[in-house]
Amino acid sequence: MDNRRPMHVLFDEAGKFLAGRILSEAEASAQVELDSGKRVKVKAANQLLRFDKPAPAALLADAAEQAAQVELPLAWEFAPEGEFGFAELAADYFGGEPGAVPQAAMLMALYQAPHYFRRAGKGRFKKAPADVVAQALAAIEKKKQIAAQISAWAQELAEGRCPAPIGDQLYKILFKPDKNAPEYKAVVEAARATQTAPLTLLKNAGAIASACQFHWQRFLFEHFPKGTGFAELAAPAVADELPLASVQAYSIDDSHTTEIDDALSLQGLGTGAVVLGIHIAAPGLAIQPGDALDAVSRARLSTVYMPGHKITMLPDDVVDAYTLSEGRAVPAVSLYITLDETTLDVRASETRLERVPIAANLRHDQLDGVVTESWLLAPADDGQNALAGTPIGREQLSFLYRLALHLKARREQVRGKPETFTRPDYTFRLDNAPGSVPTGGETVRIDTRQRGAPLDLIVAEAMILANSTWGEWLKSLGVPAIYRSQASLAPGIKVRMGTKALPHAGIGVPSYAWSTSPLRRYVDLVNQWQIIAAARHGQTAALAAPFKPKDAQLLAIISAFDAAYTAYNAHQAAMERFWTLQYLRQQGITELTASVLKEQAGGAWLVRADTLPLTFTVLGAAGMARGARVRVKLGAVDDIALDVGGTVLAVLADSAPGGADEASGEDDADDAVDAGPLAIAVDVSEADGADPQADGAKAGERP
Repeated sequence: MDNRRPMHVLFDEAGKFLAGRILSEAEASAQVELDSGKRVKVKAANQLLRFDKPAPAALLADAAEQAAQVELPLAWEFAPEGEFGFAELAADYFGGEPGAVPQAAMLMALYQAPHYFRRAGKGRFKKAPADVVAQALAAIEKKKQIAAQISAWAQELAEGRCPAPIGDQLYKILFKPDKNAPEYKAVVEAARATQTAPLTLLKNAGAIASACQFHWQRFLFEHFPKGTGFAELAAPAVADELPLASVQAYSIDDSHTTEIDDALSLQGLGTGAVVLGIHIAAPGLAIQPGDALDAVSRARLSTVYMPGHKITMLPDDVVDAYTLSEGRAVPAVSLYITLDETTLDVRASETRLERVPIAANLRHDQLDGVVTESWLLAPADDGQNALAGTPIGREQLSFLYRLALHLKARREQVRGKPETFTRPDYTFRLDNAPGSVPTGGETVRIDTRQRGAPLDLIVAEAMILANSTWGEWLKSLGVPAIYRSQASLAPGIKVRMGTKALPHAGIGVPSYAWSTSPLRRYVDLVNQWQIIAAARHGQTAALAAPFKPKDAQLLAIISAFDAAYTAYNAHQAAMERFWTLQYLRQQGITELTASVLKEQAGGAWLVRADTLPLTFTVLGAAGMARGARVRVKLGAVDDIALDVGGTVLAVLADSAPGGADEASGEDDADDAVDAGPLAIAVDVSEADGADPQADGAKAGERP
């Protein structure tokens, strides 16, 4: 009978220590059986220690326990200067001839202390230099302190208090986190411990003192990290000797509009040939591509609008220098359209660079109640032939309104269906001081204006006419520009931006180049430079224009503008939703009437409030047709998530299935309203107040 003890081996398997019974051996390997019964082939180079006792499992357990007790600084002192094996150091450290457990313990201790000992091969080591050890120990101590700080911060968060360092980095932690930062790790640790979403955790800990400021600071963090101020930049003077136009022009804007881009004039009424002047502010005559103000406007790309505040594309002093303020003769790029007074057919068009006298800045919010369709169509001898306090007569506005209706009807023939506006525009007014950023506590007033009001329509059609006329003119001269196009009105065909003069089916024009808001949109300023070159050089303009055919800069501008404009619109929509929710609170509104839009995931239904710019989800609308009108009880408002839900209380008797969203039309018609940056093409059920194929010709203001 063979009474020999079984031979065991400790070996390294991919950086992990294992031990087992040797079943058989070859020249370069051994067949080893683990305690689990699994058999593995172990190369000789990976076999670190052979032993008879204790059993493999006991050796691993005892060695791990003893390794934790090894004093590494002392082991480092005992270690020889040159290369050594773990068994040698075990003998020096433990004394005598250490058994299998002390040897294995020393092996494990050496593997776990790379800051003290460097590996020099299987089971071979070399001690690190003293300065390296000192640096490593300092780093380890720092790491321990950071770990302790993370734990302390996480504990504070869990207890409902926000440490100052975390509050200071709130937006970075939430939206652009450095996942190795201790502040971020503390939030993650606390969120896991409390099983709370990070945003809710921070809100509960008091990190978000104001929901309004939260949305504002988040927007600044993402899009204006250096703030919204401007460097000291003077408005350059227009170098051209510009002739003075023999017209009296007037603008039509909201009372709070400061960036007055456009004005209109009429000449020749009663002669059979009427000349319509469309006068656009001309910063492009002074600001030049590549100069400091170009860099500023190209960085911002558009004015940002929101209730109670705006971030202008250009500094206020620069805007003041070029805006079309009344009582001044202001540099302008003017488009003169000669029309047959009876048929309203276009006979000719001409573009001039000139100074235009601005007779009046009309404000539609003050005049909508006066300039109505009935007033415009009233007999000329009724004694009300002028706007009080202005030099503008009803005769001019009546002609412009007749022209606007004609232009709209002509476009509708091209687009194949009429533009209808079944929902009103909403305007927001806050009681904050002018120029101040709202804090969230202001009183909000939400008013309505029916889209397509006469003054709206007059300006909208004039701007569409200018943008399409200039687009076609630049195309004929071979001068590149930035165009907006839409292949068709079919569902899913959105408005695109590009450098080709393609048709815009949504508006019903052969080409469309945004050019009428150069004080508020960078693409309009770019197109104005091209128009100025065309006005100066005519048939050779393609050679003289700042941007040449196939210029890669135009594509870069389009890409940057699309991204920025979408983000700015999203922020405006978010802040309008915020203030709508505040309006519910301030007015004590707990119930609303709404129209059913569509079913959402989870059994909820999306509805639109009848009298507010608000869509939200409700329960209890199952089986109802699109367009059904319901009475809804509102739930709690979440100012951070900008959310409110509701429950259907009753179906109203005047429900009209299928009638919720019959509106069609172009947000290009908002040219008349100055009612906010217009939505990029979206599905009507996804955005408050948006129209199908939404595309704006003129971004206005919603103070």
